[in-house]
Amino acid sequence: MKILKVLITSLVLSLSALTLTNCGGDKEKEVNPLADSLKGVTNDLSGKLNEKEIALQEFISSFNEIQENLNTIKEKEKIVSKISSGSDVKNKEDQIKEDIQSIYDLMAKNKNRIGSLTKKLKDSNLKLEGMEKMIENLQNTINQKDGEIADLKSKMEGLNIELANLNTNYKAVEGESTEKTEVINTAYYAIGTLKELKEKNVISKEGGFIGIGKTTKVKDDFNKDYFTKVNIEQTNSINIGAKKVKILSNHPSSSFKLVGEKPVEKIEISNPKEFWSNSKYLVIVID
Repeated sequence: MKILKVLITSLVLSLSALTLTNCGGDKEKEVNPLADSLKGVTNDLSGKLNEKEIALQEFISSFNEIQENLNTIKEKEKIVSKISSGSDVKNKEDQIKEDIQSIYDLMAKNKNRIGSLTKKLKDSNLKLEGMEKMIENLQNTINQKDGEIADLKSKMEGLNIELANLNTNYKAVEGESTEKTEVINTAYYAIGTLKELKEKNVISKEGGFIGIGKTTKVKDDFNKDYFTKVNIEQTNSINIGAKKVKILSNHPSSSFKLVGEKPVEKIEISNPKEFWSNSKYLVIVID
């Protein structure tokens, strides 16, 4: 990452020098293909650096979440072991079941998160040094924890505490967790001219007085079938290719930027989580 920053700085200084060199006494702006090329490379490197930083932040956040879950599991294991070593185990059976169920739920979340991280790293074009090893170490920790939980379950069953239903619940929670993650990571976008979007029942003109001053807005009951489905974690940009672009849906301006002018080449999403926080449906009007 430091090498990229040094390279970007060098390119910017080179670009500045070339620009100053080309400023003649006649004050006419001269075409400098090399400077334009360097500028393009600099912008490309800056974009890759930003994308890499965002990916690292997301991985670190996931690692922290998994570790917090493992810490909670460890505490609950201690509680169950302490209760089971007492003389009134049967009176505490409900609490034991509740704690073990919680352990299963947390393990399901961890396994789902590990699967998501593995897939994301595999699908990503970014080379994040050490990430594969970190994911592998986490997976080994979770596998080891699986064995400890199995031993704890056997111990509880040896005390005549019925835990058969918890196995079924555990599998259901794991499936439910995967399904929820897919829903959370799914968003949609629609691109078209005013005419196209109106015909497809996506937008409408409302308000105004006797036809004057009407505003274009996304319909409350818009046609969702016209939208294209995307994965939030895998989508950092959406191609547009139009002279004029207007975004009708509500998305924080700090989370994206439009790249290019006449045509606008694409919308670049710098912070996917923030970008899709207000709406999972992106509506882009083009001309």
